[in-house]
Amino acid sequence: MMKKEILLLLTFILPLISFSQKIYSVEYGNQADVKVYVVEYENQCDLKVFKVDYSNQADGNRGLWYFVEYANQADKKIFFVDYANQSDLKIYFVKYQNQAGWADKSKQHLLY
Repeated sequence: MMKKEILLLLTFILPLISFSQKIYSVEYGNQADVKVYVVEYENQCDLKVFKVDYSNQADGNRGLWYFVEYANQADKKIFFVDYANQSDLKIYFVKYQNQAGWADKSKQHLLY
């Protein structure tokens, strides 16, 4: 009986707390989970993103993105749009890892 309860707990709770940010950039908007626009200035963004070099560095929903080679490796598929009004999420790429994070936490659900 105890094994079933643990298994149920892991099945429902683990996905809520174990989310990483392995990203794949798709060719077409209809393939994407999230449409993204890269803003010119930091104060215009919803999320400040830092591109990490290794997948194990992209833990949590904190703006640390690792771009994977294949769609099936990704947690989220994104499409870069040409105009801000076409996007679900506006991002700004930062130079340093400690600068990454959410500017608008109301959009955080898009990357869970």
